[in-house]
Amino acid sequence: MAVTVPPPRVAPEDSPADPPRDAYASWYEGVLGWPLAEGPPAELVTGVRFDVLELPADAGERLLRGPVATGPVVFSGRRTGFLVAPGSAEELDGLLDWLEWGGVALDLTALGSGGRISAPVPPGRPGGGPRGAAVWLRPPEQGCEALLPSLPGPGQGAGPRHGGAGPDLVRLVAAAATECHRARLWRRTPSRGAAAGPRAGRPGQTLVGQARFS
Repeated sequence: MAVTVPPPRVAPEDSPADPPRDAYASWYEGVLGWPLAEGPPAELVTGVRFDVLELPADAGERLLRGPVATGPVVFSGRRTGFLVAPGSAEELDGLLDWLEWGGVALDLTALGSGGRISAPVPPGRPGGGPRGAAVWLRPPEQGCEALLPSLPGPGQGAGPRHGGAGPDLVRLVAAAATECHRARLWRRTPSRGAAAGPRAGRPGQTLVGQARFS
């Protein structure tokens, strides 16, 4: 499935107007049951129905094209957000330490209780949203919270095959950390990146779809 990522750079004169809260409330609150913060702007509250794993847009692009299962994914500004199960944000530092990424500058963060993200334009909204507004790359569906990446319960593996409810949070964090580190190295060695091409993947890796910055 092709994934087209909007341009990460927005000039000041093209910055979007704050989307009105009421224009999004019927879908987010009425259909999904997700709380919206008092607005404008329209913002989704994290730590209630989901947390968000955030990483730079270039790293997020590669992660989207990889084999790791994800839930809904949002693009906003220069960041890509992967929705994960509530409480996952508190586990991020411990997971990175366990995966031996602790202390490495990855620009990988998580929003949990008390956080907010810009509410993306609801899927199928006529006319879309203003230029530069947050958008869904993989839109949510009613009841999708049960399938968000999470840690396995006691005595369970992650994912439906092992008795877990959704994709494996550990695998997602491991892949996200790898792509964040790789993107950081590419930014520091532009000549090498230009020679190898921006779409180069791991040896033997099958890239799924095409994600592109315009």
